[in-house]
Amino acid sequence: MTIGTDSALHRIMEIVDAITTTAQSHQRTFVLEVMGRHCGYLALVTSLSCGADWVFIPECPPDDDWEEHLCRRLSETRTRGSRLNIIIVAEGAIDKNGKPITSEDIKNLVVKRLGYDTRVTVLGHVQRGGTPSAFDRILGSRMGVEAVMALLEGTPDTPACVVSLSGNQAVRLPLMECVQVTKDVTKAMDEKKFDEALKLRGRSFMNNWEVYKLLAHVRPPVSKSGSHTVAVMNVGAPAAGMNAAVRSTVRIGLIQGNRVLVVHDGFEGLAKGQIEEAGWSYVGGWTGQGGSKLGTKRTLPKKSFEQISANITKFNIQGLVIIGGFEAYTGGLELMEGRKQFDELCIPFVVISATVSNNVPGSDFSVGADTALNTICTTCDRIKQSAAGTKRRVFIIETMGGYCGYLATMAGLAAGADAAYIFEEPFTIRDLQANVEHLVQKMKTTVKRGLVLRNEKCNENYTTDFIFNLYSEEGKGIFDSRKNVLGHMQQGGSPTPFDRNFATKMGAKAMNWMSGKIKESYRNGRIFANTPDSGCVLGMRKRALVFQPVAELKDQTDFEHRIPKEQWWLKLRPILKILAKYEIDLDTSDHAHLEHITRKRSGEAAV
Repeated sequence: MTIGTDSALHRIMEIVDAITTTAQSHQRTFVLEVMGRHCGYLALVTSLSCGADWVFIPECPPDDDWEEHLCRRLSETRTRGSRLNIIIVAEGAIDKNGKPITSEDIKNLVVKRLGYDTRVTVLGHVQRGGTPSAFDRILGSRMGVEAVMALLEGTPDTPACVVSLSGNQAVRLPLMECVQVTKDVTKAMDEKKFDEALKLRGRSFMNNWEVYKLLAHVRPPVSKSGSHTVAVMNVGAPAAGMNAAVRSTVRIGLIQGNRVLVVHDGFEGLAKGQIEEAGWSYVGGWTGQGGSKLGTKRTLPKKSFEQISANITKFNIQGLVIIGGFEAYTGGLELMEGRKQFDELCIPFVVISATVSNNVPGSDFSVGADTALNTICTTCDRIKQSAAGTKRRVFIIETMGGYCGYLATMAGLAAGADAAYIFEEPFTIRDLQANVEHLVQKMKTTVKRGLVLRNEKCNENYTTDFIFNLYSEEGKGIFDSRKNVLGHMQQGGSPTPFDRNFATKMGAKAMNWMSGKIKESYRNGRIFANTPDSGCVLGMRKRALVFQPVAELKDQTDFEHRIPKEQWWLKLRPILKILAKYEIDLDTSDHAHLEHITRKRSGEAAV
């Protein structure tokens, strides 16, 4: 990932969401042209994030008879009841012969052949502007630190390098190798070796393309003979992106020929039999919708094992996809325990972590956390702006997250906070006093405002009110204090492009794993899965999406405080303090090593 990409996606998705509502009202087809003269990344991720009907990118020109395919695809979508069509075009889109495919060409084709009311929107340089997203702010800070470390550790023999992000890891790549790969992509496209150009874009780009093709271009089979029955449910608190994960899971399941059921209201709904079959159109338009359309409850399954077992038999459920937070993970552990008493629970299940708290063991990122982070950052920006005229003001803001300080830390890094109090890093009254003194000194500079974030359960006694009262008393005559509790607005809103894309890919990967695991577990005419690896959490660990048995994650979990024992983002805390101008030492023992692109690519393929 490069700095600025995520913010550009935010601009594009804001436009797409706005256009979607007007297109549905007027039953229109919209052709959106986005940046990407040589690289189709923005167009591809936008298409995946909004469920576009078609995407044109330079790396993957359409087949020679694409006009027929496109028109058939649009008419099929309308026949299934959709009131709109969205087509995304990268500005550098070409056909197999290298001839440009423009947004006007596509509009004229649709109007001429189908007679649909069609509009073209060219986004242009709006994609480069606007406020940076939370992801980009944090990425910029991390890459700045990594660049300085690379310089300080460099010797006369060290090659020039590029610092970037792969998965969740900072990486250093030789500059000349990066330049060579760029030249190789250009050469492959000039020679019309498009498969080679696609591979040179990397594993992540190819995964995006494969998932998009599956969801947009494959027709679900009519026959369900020999299919399996998989149920999908949401558990825990609502998180933006849950609906995108459900949509992806349902549609990939249907493409594989399975019967897909949706469960309303989590484990409670599974016990009460609130289950129905989902078709292709059932999840139409869910990608951009926040919250949980299926309904979600925090109820755990242990008390209802008998009813749940009866409904698993009644509906012939052979696999379970659980999308949710810590309750989904805990529920998975209870299902594993319940297998000893109830054979019906011996079915494969997979947990997709989705919670704003980002506290599920086995995953560095959870669906919904990025959306919550952007909500906090936007609010902090507005709150800081409110002090632009009055000056000498300190804001104490309480964030969600339970005992997990992810939101407070990352929002503090993104919004330029002076301090972020979290449970994982204990603090005393002396620390609070030091922060007040720091702000007193800050008020003597040109920046006469302060921002302090507090995780909701960082300390039982040092509450938001206590910290507010302390700052108010100590700051008398120097600065005013104000407090804000952000509350449930952090769980709402339309999911960010990151969460939509992440949820879509997680849903597809979970369903592919499920189909394979059901076949493995088929014995004597029935499904029987009793091995530890038949109940997993799917999550991102460092640079790959991996399946980890829930039973193996128990040792990595602090159940009392509902957090993993080790959390990667704690290593970013010193950066927050350094940027707030505290004099502290930065631990440089854990840093990126110079990698070679060829080795990196083959390693990712192995993963």
